[in-house]
Amino acid sequence: MSAPSPSHSTSQALVAELEQVRARFAAIVSNTPGLVYQFVLHSGGQVSFPYLSDGCQALLGLPAAELHAQPQRFVALILPEDRQSYLDAMQASAAALWSWNWEGRIWVEAWKDVKWINLRSTPHPLPDGAVRWDGIMTNITDSKLEQLEVRHSRARLAELSAHTDRVKEQERTRIAREIHDELGGNLTAIKMAVAMLAARLDDSEPALREKTDYVDALVDRTIDAIHRISLDLRPPLLDLGLVAALEWQAREFDKQTGIATSFSANQRDIGLNTDQATALFRIAQEALTNIAKHAHASKVTVRLARLRHHISLKISDNGAGIAAADRGKPASFGLRGMAERARALGGTLTLSHASGGGTVVAIKIKQDTVHDSLMPPPAAATIAEENISATK
Repeated sequence: MSAPSPSHSTSQALVAELEQVRARFAAIVSNTPGLVYQFVLHSGGQVSFPYLSDGCQALLGLPAAELHAQPQRFVALILPEDRQSYLDAMQASAAALWSWNWEGRIWVEAWKDVKWINLRSTPHPLPDGAVRWDGIMTNITDSKLEQLEVRHSRARLAELSAHTDRVKEQERTRIAREIHDELGGNLTAIKMAVAMLAARLDDSEPALREKTDYVDALVDRTIDAIHRISLDLRPPLLDLGLVAALEWQAREFDKQTGIATSFSANQRDIGLNTDQATALFRIAQEALTNIAKHAHASKVTVRLARLRHHISLKISDNGAGIAAADRGKPASFGLRGMAERARALGGTLTLSHASGGGTVVAIKIKQDTVHDSLMPPPAAATIAEENISATK
């Protein structure tokens, strides 16, 4: 009996090695959560699944052999509202040979249920013009539902925050009116009574004359204080519109701090309702307060503009700018409040360094949101650079 030829022995070794590789691959795939697959888009537009792991049944509710025989059934599983995004992502990946990463919803008939799935795959061009993807599909339903719940919770929190701001402004308006009308009226009556008493005094009672003069001066100072407190609580110029209120605020800031402050607006009527105008005004107030406390600036500009697609408010200063150590402070409640107000308007708040030094606070509100009530933003709304908290 002759010995096996060397070529036969080599062939057996290769077969054994191939079987080991297959066994390792099968073990890896069987322990991989989800569905490992190969997908081919042929040059004629047909599709096929050359390989489908046993996870096909668990993920899609279809046996691998059934989907292999009818590959077009996969697209039919995708909900109609998500189907186009799947096809667009496939075409984009095929055209650019970029990784294909898509998530969407499928209807699993076996369980009468909707699942969120994510597919990630790498494209490979084939000689005949087709493209083959090697990838994996996973069930992301739990994480997607948690994400949606978090988003819903944030929306409810934003709604509560917006409602709180509205109630706060209403209470400020009520208190300012009562202080002005009630206390102001009473102090005016006291001043008149003091004046009448002073008129009855003659020069023989200088001590009483001095007392009445003191009380009269005290009443004047109290009336001034009431006027100042009322303005801080609710500037009456807000009833005339945001432009008038910001113009007044810029003048007051200039007068109180000595920092040269200019204001400009490209229109007198910006087209905001009372809640929206108040929210923007409070953001501007907070920004100016931060500048006065921390910026060490000598010049401030406030610019309000109604543009084609959005309303823009920018507050710029030539101060010290944003220090790296000041970014992301957990107690930066002033800046966070500004960001929350901007988000409640459905807009964005950004902080950036001014070209000549200093800081620029910019708020943008889309035109399609300015006529709505002050409500929480849509899911797509963002607050840019919210982590930057340089001033408070």
